[in-house]
Amino acid sequence: MAAERAVGLVRELHRTTGGSLPPFRTEELRQALEEMRALYEQNQADVSEAKSGRTDLIFLIRFRHCCLLRNQRCILAYLYDRLLRIRALRWEYGSVLPNAIQFHMSAEEVEWFNRYKKSLAAYMKSVGGEEGLDLTQDIKPPKSLYIEVRCLRDYGEFEIDDGTTILLKKNSQHFLPRWKCEQLIRQGVLEHILS
Repeated sequence: MAAERAVGLVRELHRTTGGSLPPFRTEELRQALEEMRALYEQNQADVSEAKSGRTDLIFLIRFRHCCLLRNQRCILAYLYDRLLRIRALRWEYGSVLPNAIQFHMSAEEVEWFNRYKKSLAAYMKSVGGEEGLDLTQDIKPPKSLYIEVRCLRDYGEFEIDDGTTILLKKNSQHFLPRWKCEQLIRQGVLEHILS
């Protein structure tokens, strides 16, 4: 059926829940673009015949043109939704994405993520004076400035603002400033202990 490959890309994104990023489907995208090229070439041939008097081809030409437009909308929706998900991942994980997520991205998406990351960093630096303002911290308003956390895996030394160095070892518990821990909590290094 016409335009099914492009619709399949959108369906796959729709099935993926939780803001996760499914693998980039290079082959399916290439097939959809190849189908568009074939439809366009068939239309060009039929248009020249229709100009010479074959009016019975007009409906077929219109049908193919609608398939081309549908493929175009589906491909653009697929690519745009992936960019929105990648942008959301920057706010969730920070400037370094886990390897499992990067593995699912195309080279162009990785390049876009790096440019977005640099642009956001430049903006945060320009807003907050000398030190900048980290907009990725305190996504939810904090109830207290310090929280109790448990280390889920060995991380190594972690320095807080007053110069104190803390060794984050698996299953160790610490009472740390919330804003220093949020990034590590999102990365899965620390776990907030709710009392």
